[in-house]
Amino acid sequence: MRTWLTKFQRCPGCWDYLIHLAIKQAVQELQIPKYNMVYVTWIGCNSKMSQYLDWYWSETLHGRGLPFATGIKLANPDLTVISVAWDGDSYGIWLGHLLHSARRNINLVHIVCNNENYWLTTWQASPTTPVDIKTKSTPDWNSIKPLDPIWLLQSAWCEFTYSLPDKDIKWLKEKIKEAIQYPWFAHIDVQQQCPSWKTW
Repeated sequence: MRTWLTKFQRCPGCWDYLIHLAIKQAVQELQIPKYNMVYVTWIGCNSKMSQYLDWYWSETLHGRGLPFATGIKLANPDLTVISVAWDGDSYGIWLGHLLHSARRNINLVHIVCNNENYWLTTWQASPTTPVDIKTKSTPDWNSIKPLDPIWLLQSAWCEFTYSLPDKDIKWLKEKIKEAIQYPWFAHIDVQQQCPSWKTW
């Protein structure tokens, strides 16, 4: 194993571990062969998950995970493709990719690690930051109402879209299994804790 793969690149107590574990358990319980799995991450703390998996994976460019995952699925429809990103990418910077992926309705799973702020750049308000929350980019308070990820995806005709907490790993695992078995585009918004930057 390469030495850089053995170094943990997350803050102490990061809840990415629970999401990571739920995904691994879902794939194992569905008995999907490793050579049939492709895991696509974007930029952000959650992108490090791919480095701790022994499936095929790609850590893609900032915000470009869904086009990359779509290309993989179109090239080989037999593969199980899971894309993992964060709220800043999915619901903000590259929202267009998410909405049109949902409309295109290709069979892949998109999981959003939603901790309601831009964590990689240390605590700016994101599209899901609640009103009245102080962040580095909103030092007095955030005055903009947050997006509703479920309503957003439903508006793009996504029929498999759920929001659930990262704390309930069993429920999260079961919902990921359902998403993998769903024949069209599936979206899961994980309400994620962030001990370093989510202070509310």
